[in-house]
Amino acid sequence: MRAVRRRAASPGRSPCRPGIRLRPLWAGDDGAKAFVLEMDANTCWQGVDVHEPGPEEVFVVSGVFNDGDRDHPAGTFIHAAAGSSHVPQTTTGCTLFLFYPAG
Repeated sequence: MRAVRRRAASPGRSPCRPGIRLRPLWAGDDGAKAFVLEMDANTCWQGVDVHEPGPEEVFVVSGVFNDGDRDHPAGTFIHAAAGSSHVPQTTTGCTLFLFYPAG
């Protein structure tokens, strides 16, 4: 089965603070999920983002994403293993595609 969803059709909700919008795109029967995360310039995730129960896959669609250690420009793919953590932030603003294969 094929699922298609346009980003504009997904309502954004602010998961932790103003200027950060999480847009659900897809959820699989096995718990896998896909999102678009939009972060305005000079925003930072509240607290540490811990990857449980499984990994997080991130593709930087636009802007520059900082994981708390280094900058990742548009076109970067990041695999964050289960149990790892980071503090998502950006000074320029960014749009990310997030995939959670284990929910």
